[in-house]
Amino acid sequence: MVCEGRKCHSFYSPCKDFIAEGVDQTRGWFFTLHAIAALCFDSVAFKNVVSNGLVLDKNGNKMSKRLGNAVDPFEILDTYGADATRWYMITNTQPWENLKFDKAGIDEVRRKFFGTLYNTYSFFALYANIDGFAYSETDIENAKRPEIDRWILSELNTLIEFCDKSYGEYEPTRAGRAIADFVDAYLSNWYVRLCRRRFWKGEYSEDKISAYQTLYTCLETLARLAAPIAPFFCERLFTDLNEVSGRHKVSSVHASDFPKSNPAFIDKDLEERMQMAQKICSLVLSLRKKNNLKVRQPLSKIMIPAKNAHQQSQIEAVKDLILSEVNIKNIDFLSKENNVLVKSIKANFKTLGPKFGAKMKAIAAGISAFSQEDIAKIETDGRYVLDINGEKIEISLSDVEIITQDIPGWVVANEDDLTVALDTTITDVLRKEGISRELVNRIQNLRKEQGFDVTDNIIVEIEKCDLLCEAAKSFHDYIVGETLTKELKFSEHVDNPLQTIDVVDGKELAIKISKA
Repeated sequence: MVCEGRKCHSFYSPCKDFIAEGVDQTRGWFFTLHAIAALCFDSVAFKNVVSNGLVLDKNGNKMSKRLGNAVDPFEILDTYGADATRWYMITNTQPWENLKFDKAGIDEVRRKFFGTLYNTYSFFALYANIDGFAYSETDIENAKRPEIDRWILSELNTLIEFCDKSYGEYEPTRAGRAIADFVDAYLSNWYVRLCRRRFWKGEYSEDKISAYQTLYTCLETLARLAAPIAPFFCERLFTDLNEVSGRHKVSSVHASDFPKSNPAFIDKDLEERMQMAQKICSLVLSLRKKNNLKVRQPLSKIMIPAKNAHQQSQIEAVKDLILSEVNIKNIDFLSKENNVLVKSIKANFKTLGPKFGAKMKAIAAGISAFSQEDIAKIETDGRYVLDINGEKIEISLSDVEIITQDIPGWVVANEDDLTVALDTTITDVLRKEGISRELVNRIQNLRKEQGFDVTDNIIVEIEKCDLLCEAAKSFHDYIVGETLTKELKFSEHVDNPLQTIDVVDGKELAIKISKA
């Protein structure tokens, strides 16, 4: 740079959008840049500054060779990689906050985020290669796609909007966390899990093409959204996808345009009811786990007291999805007239104390006197006005704890304004269906262990057991269809079995599978 008075060569732009430097440079570097820019160019040197905090050890102490708590950065990079390290440091805490550095956190990021994203891509690539999908077909119109596809694309465009805003406001932590949440909660553990069958069963139909196009779009968009934080991983993900599809004319994700959110794809009503479905499924699965009821064991029904017509219609719209996910046969909705569930309520002192101080005890006494109608009102409205010694005091739903009492043959759970009751009675028919599902699981595991291709048909021979035979007879088409079994037979003795399986009352039965 050559300065002559206040003139400078035109290639130099005196004012940058932002700079990043350690907090210890506030006086020495930030001030100096502004001082030089003002003297030479009559301008500030930068518009925004990201002032990095300090990296401390996992206990919050300053790193020191003397204390033996210093971390060798090169060893960390060699062990975990630059992208996992960078993602951990940016998403763990805001860049301007001090970071308590823990290697276990990097390992968790590598497994939970990068591992999940890699496994999702591997799943896509496996079946895309089998079907020869290369995104050569015309995009299926959004309105013609199944609801599950429209939902994940709505969430994806909401994510794009959020990340664009976060990056623009120098909030990479918010962007990174949102991307990680999307991959874990929406893409992997919901969309791919619910759509798995669409990829591996049936002909190369419009439904299957829609599934491929939707998952491809999610993966490609995630590569571009996450590239500023994980440049190497996202480069590989993007190029592996683009080399096959050729949808982008650039050779690098870093040369591609940042994604743009399409408002036409965002459906907040759809997002709301899908989140409700996830919440209901979470409650039912927690009840199953608490009561040792495996998900593969079907149950007859759940009861949900809908707080209003809108909530009931939203749940009914995703009813089939919920029933499939939690392996339940039906949902019964309870109205105010036929609500058999009894609830109790108590004060949440953690929130009441800071809000109301000395009035807290009187408010708690008022809450304990709530009737079932009062409880229903605060659940529906989200707030309630108490009369405490002539004073009107408004409390919110977060100021109380509502518990639903169990009834014989049922277990109950609730979260916020949502309550779910699960019928735990297992009939003979339900038990046989549960056994058939356990058998399918064991056969599928054996297929993987024996290295069968996902398209291979097999022959299954199992040691005879009366209850298992009855279950297999009742659900024969389901068992052979799920496992690609051409012949399912039961024998008094199985020659050279692969192993034994436990599907009926802890009884070990010999099993053998072979290629058809």
